Amino acid sequence: MSSNTLLALSQNLADTVEQAGQTVVAVNIGRRISSSGIHWRHGIIVTSDELLQRYEEITVTLPDRRIVPVTILGRDASTDVAVFQLQNVELPVAKIGDATTLKVGHLVLGLARSGEGDIKAAMGAVSVVSGAWRSMSGGNIDSFIRPDITLYRGFAGGPLVDAAGNVVGMNTSGRRGTALTIPETTVNRVIEQLLAKGRIAKGYLGLGMQPVRLPENLKTSLNLTSSGGVIVVNVEANGPAYSAGVLLGDVLISFDGTFVNDTADVLALLNSSDRVGKNVKAQILRGGTLIELTIAIGEKPTDVGG
Repeated sequence: MSSNTLLALSQNLADTVEQAGQTVVAVNIGRRISSSGIHWRHGIIVTSDELLQRYEEITVTLPDRRIVPVTILGRDASTDVAVFQLQNVELPVAKIGDATTLKVGHLVLGLARSGEGDIKAAMGAVSVVSGAWRSMSGGNIDSFIRPDITLYRGFAGGPLVDAAGNVVGMNTSGRRGTALTIPETTVNRVIEQLLAKGRIAKGYLGLGMQPVRLPENLKTSLNLTSSGGVIVVNVEANGPAYSAGVLLGDVLISFDGTFVNDTADVLALLNSSDRVGKNVKAQILRGGTLIELTIAIGEKPTDVGG
């Protein structure tokens, strides 16, 4: 590669950082810098939820170094997206791209802003792109994107920018500090739900459950392919499962056609707003016999489990 080509690439990257960086803010909680944020839509800033241990006195540092207050509109820990409102401030809006165009090997930039207003950038390549997945909190993420960039302090909540200068997602920390990107489709879906309700509606059964292994002879006699299920240890009075006829000691084998082997499997299946109000079939083992019940999924109250 000639020196002229390298110089042109270098200048193009710097121009991209300068342009996309005008939509990046620092998120300040009290006197602490916790993350960066993206001016995703007019008056709407998104950032990483996991770093917002509390949200009193939240301000953002703008590209012109002004520090202004923002108002929380909603947050979703399961997808790690928090949404704020920015009022009476003129700020460029991010140019949102299409994360599905990313391929392994594509060059990308992670951007952040310091509390003093300085832009930061880290360059790398896309190392992994794969299908939809569920976070450890049960959130539905439309695609798995791992950029090979280092998330230095303050980079979480900032944008992943493609070579065309488009914001294709929001960066967050994965296991062992690796970078993950929440794609723009997921961020947009969460924004829409939070703007409409101020929360993400989650399915709810009204059950306390524990995982259990099924005896081999029982699996054979009932011709079951699943090796486990969840046993019901508590039924909330007048909850959705109670109304459907679920009893203490029942073992839930499958839910909406999907085998479940752990409580996390059930919560993951419930952790979707499109299940609220839906009637689903539950296959249950009761007294050595398989039965099927229809449960109308309720909406999860605040701070309640399954």
